[in-house]
Amino acid sequence: MGRVISVSNQKGGVGKTTTAVNLAAFIAERGKRVLIIDIDPQANAGYGLGINAESGHQTIYEVLIGSIPIREAIIRTAIEGLHIVPSNIHLAGAQVDLLDIEEREFILRNAVKDIREEFDYIFIDCPPSLGILTLNSLVAADSVIIPLQCEYYALEGLSQLLRIIAMVQENLNRRLAIEGLVLTMYDSRTNLSQQVVTDVREYFSDRVFKTIIPRNVRLSEAPSFGQPIGLYDRASIGSTTYENLAEEVLKHD
Repeated sequence: MGRVISVSNQKGGVGKTTTAVNLAAFIAERGKRVLIIDIDPQANAGYGLGINAESGHQTIYEVLIGSIPIREAIIRTAIEGLHIVPSNIHLAGAQVDLLDIEEREFILRNAVKDIREEFDYIFIDCPPSLGILTLNSLVAADSVIIPLQCEYYALEGLSQLLRIIAMVQENLNRRLAIEGLVLTMYDSRTNLSQQVVTDVREYFSDRVFKTIIPRNVRLSEAPSFGQPIGLYDRASIGSTTYENLAEEVLKHD
């Protein structure tokens, strides 16, 4: 049965989608069957893999409102073994659409239950919020990866996310674990980045991945070409570090 991993942080611009897409791609390269579920209305995970779900594809929105089973929304990507359930802007209305549905926190978990045995890893790319979509992701997941940028406000809001995770563990999903924190956007030239790394490792110790993701122009460019970094520029430091991170995640099995 596949592992379900939520990639979550309510702060925007911390590297959630970059982490979900590139981890999934490198793990698929290792011969694993991998699925990305994009539950962010911005739909960036699909764009980052060259898929535009505005052009007639079924999406996670139709799954969540009960129109289709999740299997009908799965799309093959250009990478062998990597699939995606895309999103689009319609998902922005899910907060209202799901309001009257019973046990709405469990909709995604119930949907994923039907396909877990078909994949080794399922990554859920969350929106930058702590609303019903992120809650569905945490309830469906076995563990959560938290990207954390190496900037001044890195820890701002993290305590709130950890409280939500604790609440989910206590009331909705007892098996949910913290897979680890990923330090992103590291700039070795600044004292600030180095201080953030020191502070986070001191506070969270072994819950922080050893691999640190640097600021890298090639990482920023890759999504505009609809490719994960391993296809766009294999020789870049962004590619090397995400490949190393994928190895760390695989060792958690």
